[in-house]
Amino acid sequence: MEAEARARHIGYPPRKVRQVADLIRGKNVEEALEILKFTERAAAVPMGKTVKSAMHNMVNKKGGTVEAADMVIKSVLVDDGRTLYRIRPRAQGRAYRIRKRSSHIKVVVALAERPKAKEKLHAKEKTQAKEKPKEKEAAKAKGKEKE
Repeated sequence: MEAEARARHIGYPPRKVRQVADLIRGKNVEEALEILKFTERAAAVPMGKTVKSAMHNMVNKKGGTVEAADMVIKSVLVDDGRTLYRIRPRAQGRAYRIRKRSSHIKVVVALAERPKAKEKLHAKEKTQAKEKPKEKEAAKAKGKEKE
């Protein structure tokens, strides 16, 4: 199951937003939000909002509670938005163009194949399973000593 969120006309150039997108692509949502929280790029703020929106869209779509650790960022697309043209006065009556670029962000979130919460339970079961044979061996050794 997938959910997506889009942010359009973000006031940062696509090249700079893609640098932030590369940091979180393929990570689980909880980890991605933590990375964005401590990233010192201006584009991290709208990227974080878009990831949160996709996460909440997944919760609404699923119709229950889904933890952020159980979701994975499947894809992050950053496309060119509208370019605003401004004029910069130059010498001898000339004018240079300033291009103020904008971006469109699309984040797709999917459920993890194996949720993190369940992995913790499986890890506990594995450690308990390893301990049980040792206990059986100890019981056998005690039985032999009594004879």
